[in-house]
Amino acid sequence: MSQNNITVLFIGDIVGSLGRSTVRELLPEIKKRHKIDLVIANGENSAHGYSITEKIYNELIEMGVDAITMGNHLWEKRELIQKIGSFTKLVRPANFPPGTPGQDFLILDVNGIKVGLTNFLGRVFMQCIDDPFQAADRVLPKIREFAKIIIVDFHAEATSEKTAFAMYLDGKVSAVLGTHTHVMTADDRIFKDGTAFISDVGMVGALDSIIGMNKEQIIKRFRTQMPEKFEPTNTGPALFNAVLLKIDAENGMAIEIKKIKEISQTATPQSD
Repeated sequence: MSQNNITVLFIGDIVGSLGRSTVRELLPEIKKRHKIDLVIANGENSAHGYSITEKIYNELIEMGVDAITMGNHLWEKRELIQKIGSFTKLVRPANFPPGTPGQDFLILDVNGIKVGLTNFLGRVFMQCIDDPFQAADRVLPKIREFAKIIIVDFHAEATSEKTAFAMYLDGKVSAVLGTHTHVMTADDRIFKDGTAFISDVGMVGALDSIIGMNKEQIIKRFRTQMPEKFEPTNTGPALFNAVLLKIDAENGMAIEIKKIKEISQTATPQSD
């Protein structure tokens, strides 16, 4: 970290055991190469493609992930209903209804600089959920009491909704980073008032897959329209998608957004 800015690595949706193994393999060298100050990852697919467990939460933190965001699969591991309160480095979408367990924002300390992290779910082609725009209006003033730097994970399906949300927040947050669709997009940019944006960061998971899932199962579903269980592909090679952010520590605005795409030929999945 220089005196005037911090460097943040945001890792796209980690899919299953192969995704976790890929993070374990590649993250140390990436942190060293880019002099990363803060690592954030979306972990909502990390437990065999659906949600996260206490074991996997601890595993990701041990690997060097500093904070974890979630998404629409959050409650598919029922243990989270009771345990999410103890996951101090995990943030769940802030536009769940009032009273939902878990934290809707985090304040992280990066060598004395406070960084806010929050998470929202989109509504287009997604589950019924509270308005993310109104939720942002509610949550962001609370974060600004502690931090000028604010990172937003917008877990949403539609590119138009992601862009609209980011433009609404331009100048109010450091970055709006899209997750959920698992395909890294080509629209990375910094808006006129200083907010970095990308529609989708991408994923960490099997390259020879359909968004990290077994291609045969998904193709069969498309061809037959019959129910088919989707499971992660756990054989390599593996794709690692992330974005690198440089943020001005004085005003909280983005200086740079850069895509990272790497391939691992050697990541070996562990058991879920």
